[in-house]
Amino acid sequence: MTKIVVVHTGPVTVEPLKAQFAQQLPDARVVNIVDDSLLADVRTAGYLTPEVTERLYTYMSNAQSMGADIILNACSSVGEATDLLRGMIRTPIVKVDEAMAEEASALGARIGVVATVSTTLEPTVRLIGKKAAEQGRTIDVTECIAQGAFEALLAGDSAKHDDILRRAIIELADHVDVIVLAQVSMARLVPALGSLPVPVLSSPQSGVGAVRHALSRAA
Repeated sequence: MTKIVVVHTGPVTVEPLKAQFAQQLPDARVVNIVDDSLLADVRTAGYLTPEVTERLYTYMSNAQSMGADIILNACSSVGEATDLLRGMIRTPIVKVDEAMAEEASALGARIGVVATVSTTLEPTVRLIGKKAAEQGRTIDVTECIAQGAFEALLAGDSAKHDDILRRAIIELADHVDVIVLAQVSMARLVPALGSLPVPVLSSPQSGVGAVRHALSRAA
């Protein structure tokens, strides 16, 4: 049986990804490693610290020892650590937002990125810029922080989180060609957005799709 280990920096990414694995890779065994101190430490410092990267290495090394066929990094805030760890871990590592960034940079020149924490916004913007450069495309990125949304979600007020985020997305839609939701936890809002003039991309579906494609290539 295929074994996939997912490394989470908080509990809010577990269920959205579990649902996607059930749809796309129903026969795989998915093991979740959750350490909510990782994102908390990144947010406190304001950037990805060496200590967080070291702990991520430990978790991914453990995943390798568990016999994982592939590892999924579920958090954009620590995604850049994956670039380093790919050279240290033998097991293939997929970043949950990489396929989404590639798609966004191919869809339009004006890209809006919405996040609820700045530590996710900045690496997502850099990732999109990197993918656009690889495609030889010139892009303009509009950054948007939905202030107060993440705190509402942590406090258990999902309705407030959704309201803040929905308004931010709708306002941004008139000024860009495509909108990227920078966090897995934001994806559940997409069905409730209704008709918008631009596509809205979220990472759970494409991230798990990238896992599926990586597994098929390795087969």
